[in-house]
Amino acid sequence: MNNSSSALVAHCGARKVMRSELEDIPVPEGTRTHQPLSHIRIVEALEEALSFRNLIVKRDEYAVSHDGMKMFGVMDLDSMFDGGRFSIGLRNSNDKSMRLALTAGYRVFVCDNMGFCGDFTPLLHKHTANLNLVDSISIAVDRIYRGFATIGGQISAMRRFGLSDNDARLLIYRAFMEKAMKGISRSLMPLVHDYYFEPHHNEFAPRNLWSLSNAFTSAFKGLGPLKRFEATAKLGRFLGEVPTALARLEN
Repeated sequence: MNNSSSALVAHCGARKVMRSELEDIPVPEGTRTHQPLSHIRIVEALEEALSFRNLIVKRDEYAVSHDGMKMFGVMDLDSMFDGGRFSIGLRNSNDKSMRLALTAGYRVFVCDNMGFCGDFTPLLHKHTANLNLVDSISIAVDRIYRGFATIGGQISAMRRFGLSDNDARLLIYRAFMEKAMKGISRSLMPLVHDYYFEPHHNEFAPRNLWSLSNAFTSAFKGLGPLKRFEATAKLGRFLGEVPTALARLEN
């Protein structure tokens, strides 16, 4: 696994770490209603659950907040689609700011863009004293694994979904100016526009939804780990609604 080539951008109080460094992050004392979870324990439980399904982690990357209380990571798997690998995004916090969560995702070969297919829903669990971490992660991995074929189909559909230049401009406008993706800085809007209309890779030259998705995720690379994860998850939901939204406008 290649940790040294991590693509997570760590700033705004966060830092990139190697997996081995997660072992050194202390776990705070628990209470009757809240049980903190070791970041490394979650990572190891997830990799074990993947191995039981013959899925191998080819690359992983992690970032933690300045105090070590929050952790974000991505595991890229040996399961592939045309042009990329399937992956799993994970997050954890021991300060009650968010729940332990996993989500399905992918990594695009040509540009190293990270994408999530929706929000962190396959596993979304409070840090309660009765949480069975191994069982919860195992169930979540089953859900994610069963969804890989669907994700591959969604990516193919995005490649077939052509956009007029006006449609693309409208979607970029809606995402930022109409706040269809709340919490994402408007300062990224020119970047998304430039990545789409002046693509850096030939693979994204076609005017389609896949190219637009990668224009967004390329712009998100400048965000810190927390914001990048949040923005990428929101993008998955936003783009999933595009066909219906454009059809409504045409009618």
